[in-house]
Amino acid sequence: MTTPQIPLGLGFSAHTTTLDVIAGIDLVGKLAIVTGGYAGLGLEAARTLAEAGARVIVPARDVERARRAISEIGGGIEVRPMDLNDPASIDSFARGIVSSGLSLHILINSAGIMAVPELTRDARGNEMQFSTNHLGHFQLVLRLLPALKRAAGARVVSVSSMGHRFSDIVWDDINFATRPYDPWSAYGQSKTANILFAVELDRLGRDHGIRAFSLHPGGIVTGLAKHLPTERLKEMGNLDADGEPVIDPDRDMKSLPQGGATHIWCAVSPQLEGMGGVFCANSDIAAIEQGETALTLEGRDRRTSHVAAYAIDPDSARRLWTISETMTGIAFE
Repeated sequence: MTTPQIPLGLGFSAHTTTLDVIAGIDLVGKLAIVTGGYAGLGLEAARTLAEAGARVIVPARDVERARRAISEIGGGIEVRPMDLNDPASIDSFARGIVSSGLSLHILINSAGIMAVPELTRDARGNEMQFSTNHLGHFQLVLRLLPALKRAAGARVVSVSSMGHRFSDIVWDDINFATRPYDPWSAYGQSKTANILFAVELDRLGRDHGIRAFSLHPGGIVTGLAKHLPTERLKEMGNLDADGEPVIDPDRDMKSLPQGGATHIWCAVSPQLEGMGGVFCANSDIAAIEQGETALTLEGRDRRTSHVAAYAIDPDSARRLWTISETMTGIAFE
């Protein structure tokens, strides 16, 4: 059954933290994979799941760097090699999980890149933000389907952003073959793709016990912003005059535990039992944006965490899925 894109209003808020969401949840015997789980919000999510008893595996392009970062929070999380821009690497990682016979209960797609300043393409010719943020995760999920199905109750969580409102999918030129490249349009398109992916994965996967969600974590300054100068981050309201991250949940500026809360809520909350295919924010299902959905860096109302209607359109979700199958050569089976 399709879950309505309507807030549940069950008590969480922008101030909710990962500790609030995980309270009382026992994940002993569960397996979780968190891409990007060695830095920023991904690390916060991986740590929280591990502390609740889950076995957590973090795929990483730079394995030693990931292990060092994880060791600083006490370890207990396994790192395996994988590069989201290398199809062979994704296949190898997924093959190791599937062939082990393990059941995969939680998959959080948290890795990503943002506002790459120059047009960059992967080995297959796809624009790099679309490739990393969407196509790499698309391939990973489809390759892990046997392990997800074995769980008989798995959740796939894709980390999107309010940045999806920078751009719908530009269907006739996804890879900027003819239109001028714009870093934020490319980022917005990839974040819209994350949401549409969850819509269609949930439709295809629910009969196999797989439910999918997407989310906006909030405005948190992490390594994702590495392409943005400090002064630009100050202009955007992410850093204060001293260059320190702004923490003001009422304006959607959050700490890492507050930003990671929606990751964990989507992944484990019993409040979402039997639901899926929805975009979430502030540990709740988000409302649909009414009226104009365009977003600019200067014009964003940080109190708004609504989803654009085009990003949850089921017809668009099916269309993107078909295009993604063609781009990757992989289908849902």
